[in-house]
Amino acid sequence: MTPSDMPLSRLTVLDLTRVRAGPTAVRQLADWGADVIKIEAPAAIDKAAGMGGARHGPDFQNLHRNKRSMTLNLKDPDGRAVFMRLVERADVVVENYRPDVKERLGIDYATCRAVNPRIVYASVSGFGQDGPYRLRPGFDQIAQGMGGLMWITGLPGQGPVRVGVPIADLAGGLYASIGIFIALLEREHTGEGRWVHSSLLEAQIAMLDFQAARWTVAGEVAPQAGNNHPTSIPTGVFETTDGFINIAASGDGMWRRLCEVLGDAEMRDDPHYATNKARSEHRDRLNDRIRAHTRTRTSADWIDALNDAGVPCGPIYRMDEMWADPQVEHLRMQRGTSHPALGEVNVVRNAVNIEGVPPMPYRPTAERGEHTGEILDDLGFTAEEIANMRTRNIL
Repeated sequence: MTPSDMPLSRLTVLDLTRVRAGPTAVRQLADWGADVIKIEAPAAIDKAAGMGGARHGPDFQNLHRNKRSMTLNLKDPDGRAVFMRLVERADVVVENYRPDVKERLGIDYATCRAVNPRIVYASVSGFGQDGPYRLRPGFDQIAQGMGGLMWITGLPGQGPVRVGVPIADLAGGLYASIGIFIALLEREHTGEGRWVHSSLLEAQIAMLDFQAARWTVAGEVAPQAGNNHPTSIPTGVFETTDGFINIAASGDGMWRRLCEVLGDAEMRDDPHYATNKARSEHRDRLNDRIRAHTRTRTSADWIDALNDAGVPCGPIYRMDEMWADPQVEHLRMQRGTSHPALGEVNVVRNAVNIEGVPPMPYRPTAERGEHTGEILDDLGFTAEEIANMRTRNIL
């Protein structure tokens, strides 16, 4: 399998993104064979490693695989001219500057559309392309707080807690990629592109899902519930002799099966636990009683017994334990790349599976400007023109 055989091999994507939200959107295209050209500032005018971590670090290597890289000074008129020649041939542009930056650089959607009406232009920002906060710098944890997530995360009374992954960044990127695919599908009918945009704040609110709808529909302010599911009881974390497990036994049928596995008929028949509503009202006492049972056996014992009875459950892994799980190994969520400086590097593969499309070997994250010459050669620039631009720090 080669990139030219992949489902998105016909697409050319210009990647102006950095940090995480934008690169997450682009990664959905790169992983399925799109020719992604990552455009970075020349080292001569930007000597810093840049936001997003060290280039040879785990984060950068995982985010930017499967791309080509070129350097281009977009602040120079000749650099912008080169960019516009790329736009003429491209299908998608993705950027995550603050909303006014692309306009100052002269690479906004209207400008790109003027040279290529078919272009799909995607923007990811902190707070949206308009409104009173449009020019504020946006970061994941800020969006987690403003988007309501931190106030429903953590143990009751503990105070707000951030989620352990940059969920607003990741969701913002994923929503942007969904918008890109929708615009590309529409383009097949209209022949014209669209400006697609999302933001960390919008994505975070959308990701609240039923917790947000508890307010919009019923006027409820969701509280912190810790490890307990806010509506399905009993669902939570239970201690064993050697660790912790999750048990999710909501619904009357599941509840009775849990009681049978625990060998506690008295708890099953207790009127305080007879209905989901009653179990919710007496959640803390119920959880304590379940824990009195789970503390008597190992996690593996309980998981085997509960799964045999059809009660949803699972271990709570450290990262190394998660990667060693037989199902995780079967799913092959690691994908190897061969990096010229780092050697063999495993990254986290895309979670989408398409039957009939064999896995393509992932390409390692490119060095800054690694493909500048070949990309400009494809555009028709001569060796002399390329050398001249390098001398002038345009490349």
